[in-house]
Amino acid sequence: MYAGGPCFIVSLIYIGLVTFIVGEVATVFGCCLGIKESVAAITVVALGTSLPDTFASMTAARQSEKADEAVGNINGSNAVNVFLGCGLPWAICSIYWKNSLGDQNGYKVKSGPLAFSVIVFLCVAIVCYIVLLARRMFVGGELGGTPTGRYVSGFFLFFLWFIYILMSTL
Repeated sequence: MYAGGPCFIVSLIYIGLVTFIVGEVATVFGCCLGIKESVAAITVVALGTSLPDTFASMTAARQSEKADEAVGNINGSNAVNVFLGCGLPWAICSIYWKNSLGDQNGYKVKSGPLAFSVIVFLCVAIVCYIVLLARRMFVGGELGGTPTGRYVSGFFLFFLWFIYILMSTL
């Protein structure tokens, strides 16, 4: 094992522990406010897990000339959240399901409201991508530009997030 192996393993354990705590707090918070678990997941949990990445990307964008590190950090973070956060529990459940229960049909989970949220997210992400392409063509980069352009872009992207939350909760 490499010298950083134990540190990596302990980090994974702490990440799992904190994720469990955040999930439970979001469930209780949603229950207290009377909102569905799926809504709490796409607002409270997503915001809680993405906020540190946002600050790290903001710092990287301010310290680099072209902000490539910031974009890489966001993409890498989201890839880990989606693929590891969904794939690892699914793999563990599938293995457990097959070995313990002996069910030959496999582990199945109904999509529920997730399918609609994914479609809405895809549409909003395409609009976001178009905004970034437009900024690249007219401003010369995804970040920067005049203060008015930055604020308009920022508010529009925040509006896209709000639309996603609104559509997913209806």
